[in-house]
Amino acid sequence: MNQFRLTNLKSKTHFIETIFQNKISSKLVHTGRYSKKNGGGGNLYTRISPLGDPNVSLVSELNKWVEEKKRVKVSELQRIIRDLRKRRRYSHALEVSEWMGSKGVCKFTSSEHAVQLDLIGRARGLDSAESYFNSLGDEEKTEKTYGALLNCYVKACLADKSLTLMQKMKELSFASSALCYNDLMCLYTNTGEYEKVPELLKEMKENGVTPDNFSYRICINSYGAQSNIEEMEKVLTEMKDQPNLTMDWNTYASVANFYIKSGHKDKAVASLKLSEEKLASKDGLGYNHLISLYASLGDKAEMTRLWELKKSACKRKYINIDYITMLTSLVRLDDLEEAEKLLKEWESSGNSYDFRVPNVLLIAYSKKGLVEKAEALLTGITEKGKIPIPNSWGILAGGYAKKCEMENALRCMKMAFSVSNGSWKPNPKTISSILQWLGDEGKVDDVEAFVESLKAFRPMDKIMYHALIKANVRADKDVKDILESMKTDKIDEDEDIQKILSLKQDISE
Repeated sequence: MNQFRLTNLKSKTHFIETIFQNKISSKLVHTGRYSKKNGGGGNLYTRISPLGDPNVSLVSELNKWVEEKKRVKVSELQRIIRDLRKRRRYSHALEVSEWMGSKGVCKFTSSEHAVQLDLIGRARGLDSAESYFNSLGDEEKTEKTYGALLNCYVKACLADKSLTLMQKMKELSFASSALCYNDLMCLYTNTGEYEKVPELLKEMKENGVTPDNFSYRICINSYGAQSNIEEMEKVLTEMKDQPNLTMDWNTYASVANFYIKSGHKDKAVASLKLSEEKLASKDGLGYNHLISLYASLGDKAEMTRLWELKKSACKRKYINIDYITMLTSLVRLDDLEEAEKLLKEWESSGNSYDFRVPNVLLIAYSKKGLVEKAEALLTGITEKGKIPIPNSWGILAGGYAKKCEMENALRCMKMAFSVSNGSWKPNPKTISSILQWLGDEGKVDDVEAFVESLKAFRPMDKIMYHALIKANVRADKDVKDILESMKTDKIDEDEDIQKILSLKQDISE
């Protein structure tokens, strides 16, 4: 029976490879109804928002909107950018921002420059963000753009650059708001220096800078991370007593999270109820966060209640991130049957086909050793004409590697390579397992072909050379050229290499 399943999967894989060799021209595949229903009407936000695949450019949709002679509203574009940022679709948000600038939709103020700088840092990295900041005129280098650059340094955990820039901001009188202090508190949180966070909150108050909700929440998190529940509760009480602040759902959710981690279940539930009371009716991400926290408590009833409540409160259908959240929560409860039903619901929803949704189940199956079931699911999807992201195949490769089914692991990793544009990073542990197996048992041609494909995703390293040398030694082939390439790549011959080379002597003898 198992042999039949394996043969069947291999034949289906051949069918899928044929599909990939004749890729469909459309860059985006929808689950069903969206492209026909929403593609030609509505406003710009409803057209762009469902396009969740990060590999799909929004520029064509923006240009198409203009070609249709429809009105472009600055306020709507700004709303789209805010929404995309909130949903962590930073590359898409940057596309919209850059499109606004290139088309002259509006004159960029320091606020627009700050937003774009932040998005560049998130989507393209620190060097690009610094270049953008340096390209700004003096009049555009305001508290907002300095603050955006500081935020980039903080995210990169660059303490020296962050503190130096903060000092310059103080000299320019640009450190008068809570925002820059919050950034430094985030820096200390990211570097694990939690004890410095309360000190910075104290400094803020001494310098006449009024802490905001986020300031207190970071301080609450710093105590929570140290399992200092008593001090956390003191800061929460102080925050409640501030006449200028309104308690928010995020703070109560953070407190609930630390109560859960410290085993205070009753206090956690009470905080979650307070969080829900503060939740804005249309805050879909807020509902998702609370669903995840209830999943941590193992409370399926509350998860389901919030899931149903969310649809009526937000007055919209579920989007992909909603399904990802609920599927992940069901998997956490080991309720795969309910997760499978929900995946079928998503497939008929008309949402854009974001493979991160079924990937939740692929991961769940693989972790439980049900890799054949995971591959059957993925194969069924691809037979409908959908092209997976490389991580989908990478998940299967990792699952097979854990079961020591290395031929299948190699096959699935090759499929991942075939659908990647080079930006994907394969799991290092899975790659190491495959390379070790190829070195021990693979044919020289197979090892060389795999290493050559892998070079598109990572530079040559010691593990890749190990596999090449070992395979050639087993085949009694000369490895002089490989050793020379190692030297060129500045990789030393270590003890492991010497052991592999000693095998050649044993074989010769």
